[in-house]
Amino acid sequence: MKSIINDFIEELANIEVTPNVYNQYSYEHLENYIRRDNLAIYLNNMAKIKPKMILVGEAPGYRGCRITGVPFTSEYILMNKVKGTNLFGEENGYRLVCKKDKLIKEATASIIWSIFTEYNIVALGWNAFPYHPHKEGNFDSNRTPLKKELLLGENPLLQIIDMYNIKKVVAMGNKAEESLNKLGIKCTKVRHPAQGGKNEFVRGMKEIFF
Repeated sequence: MKSIINDFIEELANIEVTPNVYNQYSYEHLENYIRRDNLAIYLNNMAKIKPKMILVGEAPGYRGCRITGVPFTSEYILMNKVKGTNLFGEENGYRLVCKKDKLIKEATASIIWSIFTEYNIVALGWNAFPYHPHKEGNFDSNRTPLKKELLLGENPLLQIIDMYNIKKVVAMGNKAEESLNKLGIKCTKVRHPAQGGKNEFVRGMKEIFF
């Protein structure tokens, strides 16, 4: 599995992205080797856990996966132990590009992991578009991925579902559902927790599991 994961990350690193998109795994920027390593640690740890569910989001945010390389994480989550799981933490080998005293938190990631731990949900995290789409000239911003960008994400999405032999697919938001439907993958949609959607997201996840 380790070699399959390494090949998968290499493919992510070498995909040519569209304008106003940051490929946080590419060889174009030296510091991205840390993000590639972080993703490898996460995916290998997940291979040991053997999740049967995947939560598919829209795209990495500038305060989250764009910085860490790992879907649905922030600096704070990556470098600290999340209650109820040994998946994260500095002791597992995760690193940040820059050492700092105050670690950034990210709202969506915090909500997701609070629900996962509270209800003992085991799920692999991924995005329909695995790179960070931003507004022109502003790396510290997020935007909705374009249709042609979602096309770039289709093959990695199919690969990761196959790699982990996923049985249940949950789409978090409309863009994720759109990509999965286009690929003919049966999924259940929940509300994205951003922009006031936390309560609906929680309700949707509880309906799936309880």
